[in-house]
Amino acid sequence: MGQSLSMTAYAMYVSDDSPRSIFEIPGAKKVALEVSSFSKYAGFTGVRLGWTAIPKELLYSDGFPLAKDFNRIVCTCFNGASNIAQAGGLACLSDEGIKAMHEVVGFYKENTNIIVDTFNSLGFKILEKTHVVTTPGSGSGLVVKVSSGSVPSGTVKMCWKLVED
Repeated sequence: MGQSLSMTAYAMYVSDDSPRSIFEIPGAKKVALEVSSFSKYAGFTGVRLGWTAIPKELLYSDGFPLAKDFNRIVCTCFNGASNIAQAGGLACLSDEGIKAMHEVVGFYKENTNIIVDTFNSLGFKILEKTHVVTTPGSGSGLVVKVSSGSVPSGTVKMCWKLVED
């Protein structure tokens, strides 16, 4: 039996009918666990507040629940998130917090669209067409890394510099 680890930190960025959680796929509870965080939704990158979902149905080959081992490891190695991080997480889960997170995601998506449009106009092949993923670092060859975290006017300014140069 195989197991799968699914990371859903970008789930709020999915804008079509694609699953946002591996558990939306039939049978996944028997083979997968899911890890997520507020880092990409709420700008919690340095706060490190996240969660892991381990279904009761996820078992070792002898029938022992994986969740029991995971709980033991976490309780032994981690004392929990700080009160400040927990308060931030609770605020994110309020109606106002969810609205704010959607605004943050919209902000990043707007900037990303500006960057993609600029790269397309410069003849860059975008992931959707090339199906090639690269990550920054020495092992990836020539990589263009840009941020969509700037204010939209800053993103537009950066894109104009790319086009003009």
